[in-house]
Amino acid sequence: MTDDDLCYLSASEAIALFRKRSLKPSTLLSALKRRAARVNPVINCLADQYWDEAMEKSLAADAAYARRGGRVRALEGVPLAVKDAQRVKGKRTTHGSLIFMDAPPDEHSDPMIERLEKAGAIIFARTTTPEFCLTGSTHSRAWGITRNPWAPEWGPGGSSGGSGAALAAGLTTLATGTDIGGSIRIPAGCCGVVGFKPPHGRNPDGPPASFDRFNHCGPMTRSLADAALMQSVTAGPHPLDHDSIRARVKLPGKAGAIKGMKIAFSLDFGYVNLDADVRRNTLLAVDHLRDLGAVVEEVDLGWTPETDSDCLHWYNMMHFGRQTAWHARTHAHLMSDYSIRMAEAVNRNSTLDDVHKPWERAHSMYQSLGPVLATFDALICPTNNVPGVKADHDPWDTTFTVNGRTADPEYGWVMTHQFNMLHNCPVLSLPSGFAKSGVPTGIQIVGRTWDDARVFAIGLAYEKAVGGWYGDRKKRPRL
Repeated sequence: MTDDDLCYLSASEAIALFRKRSLKPSTLLSALKRRAARVNPVINCLADQYWDEAMEKSLAADAAYARRGGRVRALEGVPLAVKDAQRVKGKRTTHGSLIFMDAPPDEHSDPMIERLEKAGAIIFARTTTPEFCLTGSTHSRAWGITRNPWAPEWGPGGSSGGSGAALAAGLTTLATGTDIGGSIRIPAGCCGVVGFKPPHGRNPDGPPASFDRFNHCGPMTRSLADAALMQSVTAGPHPLDHDSIRARVKLPGKAGAIKGMKIAFSLDFGYVNLDADVRRNTLLAVDHLRDLGAVVEEVDLGWTPETDSDCLHWYNMMHFGRQTAWHARTHAHLMSDYSIRMAEAVNRNSTLDDVHKPWERAHSMYQSLGPVLATFDALICPTNNVPGVKADHDPWDTTFTVNGRTADPEYGWVMTHQFNMLHNCPVLSLPSGFAKSGVPTGIQIVGRTWDDARVFAIGLAYEKAVGGWYGDRKKRPRL
């Protein structure tokens, strides 16, 4: 097996080889280190890296697997890259900002990271994020521009863009993400990987995200089995997160039949300007589901441009956006341009009356989505309405267009934030194909509230039907 083949192993495959003693965790980590040295200078998706420390832990994992009859943990020896917005005990978290380059090490890990490490995952690097996770484009003054492994002039999406790029580039086995307006699913779509936004509270989180119902932390992987594996480790109540829920759900790990399931689909929510390649690939995904025996019907959600118009902008005026104004008072000289623009907008536009608007919008949207999901098992729609934007995309560019029409440069090219407002719906983003530019496209599988298992069941059946991703060398970026 070549280095590149090792680097594209799924976690499930790697663990099986570890258990057979035909592969050592330290061998896998060494292969990733060599590939990172060659590929990361091109893609720029890894921030802080901890190879020496990770190797010590890998050697300990080698020993654990070598012991006859010994028990090993669920993720023993599996390499993990963590988004540079999630706390890791003993490490700095920069949030993609020069402001935090000299931040002291965190005293404890966020609950998701804590659980992954306790399960044996080995953190060897942090992945890049835009400053404060503000936007769907991953570039900052702190870490520079992160690029899409499939087409480097294009971006990987964001804000978990470094995680999406690292997975697609074969630089990590597993990765983490956070999602407040699509920040797991946008890069999953742009990079051709798997991303899961669980219902809020399914995965415990650290403050202030733990109090934020629009925010979710979740897995990013190259396969559904790996996403289910990460979820099984991460989910469940945590004593430091009072929003974390006690109910647990058992996710399927293998594809089963979905014949007879009723699945709705919407190409454009009735108002989104959809790219032709995205439309074609979404309809191909719908055909795959029909071929599997599902009853798939197009639905009208009754949404209009006013349904979610400015909703995330209003939301950004609360804590998520207001942090830019707080930092700008003392550290504006260190902030990225888009953060400064956000701070200016917050100071100029926000009022107390804005606080209720996202909740009002979310309620009105669910009045039509809820009845659809009462009739259908899930909803299929594109992840992003264009394959991606350029790597240096300006989220405040007033000249930005989609299909020749002026569009919101932040939310006018994604179809994810609607389901942050509808925060209890589990949503998977899966690859749906490629655009003519070479950039991947994605679909979302949106489930009934708290119905994670059904979303995974549909995703696993679809994954099997299309033959999976990355297992064949021809299905990988040419890097």
